[in-house]
Amino acid sequence: MKEFDGKVALVTGTTGIGLATARRLASGGAAIIACGIDRAANAAMKAELEGSGAGALVIGADVSVPDQVRDALAAGVERFGGLDIIVNSAAVHPYGTATSTDFETWNKAMSVNVGSIYLTAHFGIPEMTRRGGGAIVNVASVQGFACQQNVAAYATTKGAIHTLTRALALDHARSGIRVNSVSPGSIRTPILEKAARGDNGSDADVEAAYKRFGEAHPIGRIGEPEEVAELIAFLCSAKAGFCTGADYKIDGGLTAGIGVK
Repeated sequence: MKEFDGKVALVTGTTGIGLATARRLASGGAAIIACGIDRAANAAMKAELEGSGAGALVIGADVSVPDQVRDALAAGVERFGGLDIIVNSAAVHPYGTATSTDFETWNKAMSVNVGSIYLTAHFGIPEMTRRGGGAIVNVASVQGFACQQNVAAYATTKGAIHTLTRALALDHARSGIRVNSVSPGSIRTPILEKAARGDNGSDADVEAAYKRFGEAHPIGRIGEPEEVAELIAFLCSAKAGFCTGADYKIDGGLTAGIGVK
């Protein structure tokens, strides 16, 4: 018997860490409900996962919009019979300071990165409670602890995820629902690639940037989405039954030092 046999998992975000996590949970026997706005990524995930394991339902949905989250979750519950796991990985990463970031961009970051976690909890926790509990993992970032310059909105959202994770864990522990977050360092995802490529960078420029980013981590490289997915899978599993209300860094030692060499 696989570790997630009979479980149903909602995963937001169909690229990067979200994709790797959906693959990992599906390989463990879980049925997958996936939500994302990237049509090409949605189609690729659908082609890969829908016919495998316990099945997958990939839905084009903006997870910052209440009705779309509610309807996606309802469709998944109707198909698979319930909900046991939520992994919130959807994110946007705007760059800017408080003075250079317009209010629309600020609100979009808050709505996608934090609001989506509220929405999946709001609509999903009642379904999980009916099943006797479950596990929620929110993808935060080391930028919620110590941030670089020019990421005011993004870093603020990631700090908020840490706080919301603790609040959800306390409020719903007695319903059998565990809530944790993970805080990655630099991970090979489309968001990091965009940062590495800049406006007109080549593939060689991207690889050079990855090497430079990796050198900032004591372990000497950037991380892979599959490594984060393994940590998430552990936190979703029965092996992590006494883990709730905590954040788990997966950053290659990035936040262990003080930045002075």
